[in-house]
Amino acid sequence: MTSPLTDLHTSFSLEAAPDLSPTLIKRLVLGQASFKNLTALVHAFPSWSAMAQADQQAWSHQAGWRHEAAKRCFEVSTQAIEALDNWLLQPHHHLVLLGDAAYPPLLKTIVDPPIALFVQGDIGCLQRPQFAIVGSRHATRQGLKMTEDFACALANAGLQVVSGLARGIDAAAHLGGLAGLAGTIAVVGTGLDQVYPKAHQRLAAQISEQGALISEYPLGTPPLRHHFPQRNRIISGMALGCLVVEAALQSGSLITARQALEQGREVFAIPGSIQNSLARGPHAMIRQGAKLVEQVDDILEELVPLLQKHQALALTPSHEDAKLPASPNSPSRSATHSLALDRLTTAERSLYQLMEYEAVSLDQLINLSHLSAAEVQSSMMMLELAGLCQALSAGRWQRC
Repeated sequence: MTSPLTDLHTSFSLEAAPDLSPTLIKRLVLGQASFKNLTALVHAFPSWSAMAQADQQAWSHQAGWRHEAAKRCFEVSTQAIEALDNWLLQPHHHLVLLGDAAYPPLLKTIVDPPIALFVQGDIGCLQRPQFAIVGSRHATRQGLKMTEDFACALANAGLQVVSGLARGIDAAAHLGGLAGLAGTIAVVGTGLDQVYPKAHQRLAAQISEQGALISEYPLGTPPLRHHFPQRNRIISGMALGCLVVEAALQSGSLITARQALEQGREVFAIPGSIQNSLARGPHAMIRQGAKLVEQVDDILEELVPLLQKHQALALTPSHEDAKLPASPNSPSRSATHSLALDRLTTAERSLYQLMEYEAVSLDQLINLSHLSAAEVQSSMMMLELAGLCQALSAGRWQRC
């Protein structure tokens, strides 16, 4: 049976589907239904209402669900529903469905996206360009310092740093992101009413205040071992690229990096000493095609075209539409140019007006604009993304 619901990337949303009941949403989300199972349901039933009225046996027989998966959704407790309702009443607590406009645009494009995300913090974070940093929980002092420096520089260039709130490289990545302009997002393997490790309570609070904490797991979910490799696909799936700093050959960090490659993301790795066992992971990724990184510019020069793709996905109602060719009635270049100018922030507009068609340097822009170096670099990346300027060598830009 052909179902009108089959594009879950747009239809699984209260805004898009008036007959999608909150009760059905809670049953699916709290029962931890997978994208595969939800896809089976929308092929088996003609409407959300029909799906909601069907019993557990129908979900199993008509949609081919395993008995345990259907039982989990139909036995969601009243206490779990009340806990979710109370949690959502608190400020900056959100449940973002796969079809919602707020859902991370790149995450929608992976093979098995979460059908919903629990979000604590700034929901606007999910639409901004992100970059993942992963590595060992037992990193060296040098590795931690490198990670924090890279994360801060990337955040100052306009990229939100995504990591997993673990000890070691993850924590350093979050601290660097918090120190930069764009901030950081933590994707966790527990319910958002818990923090793991407990030593990161303060860090988690900072992230929720200046960025966001994200989980696909319902409230009350403990730190189960198998959840952490599973959540890694979200870290890589949200991001334009992934940087491996220090990692052992058999580690969750390399799982994330390999998932990033499978998802079509750019993967970067910082090499290390052959005497350091934690350099073996990055070296293995470099042999598999990851780009060797010595400085932040090695990453940024690869990301400009990917940032343009991210912007296209974020502005397109359905990710499928981003693949369509431009129609004959598409806006002209001058109209697009005017639209881009209208969307500039005050700092971006000021810098654009200061630029001419001759190359201008970072120092010149800082002196003329009275903005900080970080603000200029972040704004110039956004101008480049908007197609209003182009980056030249030696830290110079030119108006397009």
